Amino acid sequence: MIFEVILLLIIIFSFIIFLFLMFLDITSRLRKNDINKLNKKYKPKTLVMIPCKGNDLTLYENISSVKKQTYSNYDVVAIVDSESDEALKYIKKAQVKYIISDKTLGGSGKVKAIATALIKLKSYDAYVILDSDVYLQNEWLTELIKPLSDKKVGISTMYPFFKPTNNSFWNYMKMVWGFVGDSLLENEKRRFGWGGSLAFRKDLINKDSLEFFTNSKYSVSDDISLTKIAKSKNLKVAYVKEPKPIVNCNETFGTFFEWANRQTALTVLGYRKNLYQGLVYYTSEVLLFIFGILFSLFISPLFLIYFIHLLKSIIVTLKRSKSKNPIIIIAVIFAPFVYEINLIIASKMKHIQWRGKTYKLESDIK
Repeated sequence: MIFEVILLLIIIFSFIIFLFLMFLDITSRLRKNDINKLNKKYKPKTLVMIPCKGNDLTLYENISSVKKQTYSNYDVVAIVDSESDEALKYIKKAQVKYIISDKTLGGSGKVKAIATALIKLKSYDAYVILDSDVYLQNEWLTELIKPLSDKKVGISTMYPFFKPTNNSFWNYMKMVWGFVGDSLLENEKRRFGWGGSLAFRKDLINKDSLEFFTNSKYSVSDDISLTKIAKSKNLKVAYVKEPKPIVNCNETFGTFFEWANRQTALTVLGYRKNLYQGLVYYTSEVLLFIFGILFSLFISPLFLIYFIHLLKSIIVTLKRSKSKNPIIIIAVIFAPFVYEINLIIASKMKHIQWRGKTYKLESDIK
């Protein structure tokens, strides 16, 4: 009798999880893009800043793609730590101007590089941060700048498509993992600026906000700092869905988890609520998957209904990836377990490794 009662309670609990995830699936379809009405003639003088350190995959092609933009009113500058940086030969080959980062400034290496450009190159009306591992389509800058024509917008951002360069499982896991960023940015309440492709007007940064950018506990991350600055001024973060920047991937188990744990740790640092929301959501997905297998095998095939949410995730992911590679399906199935591991590890991380340097989390960067 006790066993039957416990089993019934577990079934009721599992059905609540099923309804919860189905509700989130339905409401996610109601999200609307909020940047449809924009001034297409808005073309401020813009500086694209590319912090560089070392040799990224397809670095020369990435830098070269910045020079092929249809946007007519922009300059490009790369920022390196020193004249001996390995990235410099590719920067020179692409014929892009460069400056040396001011190491006396606070923050991470990337924050120092961006702040150096902002201080030294003040004659621009808009600034763009571009990661050196990003390859661009020709309309990227035009579309990224458009939302800034709305004075209620503080930051305009795009999120990348992580493109596998081979059939490594971890390449496809990174691609699937990246689609979570898309989902977050589609939700205006949880939206943040992604520092790999981010634009803002000159007036976002003044003396006080520059100090916050370089010398706060968020200064380990340029995108978290800029998002905090924009929201402190009651400005929106605009999300531009197309044309997506591309990050070419060649991942192993080790490089993927180092990257994923670091990204998650930074998200937890900047947006603590995402930790708790993520744990609830991905724990729900993991439990529903387990319940679906056990109940459909040992109680009734009717419990196969629990896989509707997973099937929807697979269909959406295949559509977004524009690929029918079966590895994607396997990656989608394992993704909730990976996210759960990332969140648990990230919640306990006190330091991160980034571009050969160690940064302390949850304390001021000096």
